[in-house]
Amino acid sequence: MAVDFVAIDFETANGFRGSACAVGLVRVRDGAVVDTYASLLQPPAGFDHFDPRNVSIHGIHPEQVETAPRFADAYPEIAEFIGGDLVLAHNAAFDIGVIRAGLQACGVGAQKLVYACTVQLARKVYDLMSYSLPFAAHAAGFDLTSHHDALADARACAAIGVDAARRLGASTMTEAVEQAGLQVSTMASFKPGDPECKALRDAR
Repeated sequence: MAVDFVAIDFETANGFRGSACAVGLVRVRDGAVVDTYASLLQPPAGFDHFDPRNVSIHGIHPEQVETAPRFADAYPEIAEFIGGDLVLAHNAAFDIGVIRAGLQACGVGAQKLVYACTVQLARKVYDLMSYSLPFAAHAAGFDLTSHHDALADARACAAIGVDAARRLGASTMTEAVEQAGLQVSTMASFKPGDPECKALRDAR
C-alpha cells in the first residue's frame, strides 16, 4: 500500500506551546519506516526556561540543550525532512501549534503544512479505555517503552497511522483519514510580521 507520511512529536520545556526542547520525526513509505530524525532543541530565547513539571515528564534538563540548535535554526532541516508529506501527530493541534508558536516567537515564517491527528484516527478504528499514545500504540501492535522520548513517540504515532490505514483498507494515508470520516487539516504559511498566534500572544 502507498501509505506515505511523516510522523512528528515535540517535547516542550514549559507551558508555552512554542518552547520545543526535542523533536522526533519518522518518514514512512509504503507503510514502512524508512528514515528518522531526532534532535534536542533550545527553545526560543525568552521562552527557554524549563518548568519542573515538564522536566518530570520528559526528563530533559536545560544543561542538556545548551549546545543544541535553537528551534528556528533547526526548523529548515525539519521542514526539509517533512518535504511535501502529510504530517501525522498524536494530538496534532498541539504539535502543529508548537511549530507556529515557536517560529513566530523567533520572528521566522514557514510554508504551509498538511496534517492529520492520530488521536482522532484511533477513536475511529479502536475501542479503547484511553486514546493516549501508549494505549493507541499498543492497539496498533507497537510497544511504547520510552513514552515522552520524542523519537519513540513519533515511531508510535507512525505505527498507529499505518495500522489505521490497514484496518480501513486505505491505499493512502489521506484516503484513510477520509474513510474514517475525518479531514486533513492545513497549517497556513506565515511570514514575519503576520498576526501572532494565540499561544504566543498569551505568553507575552
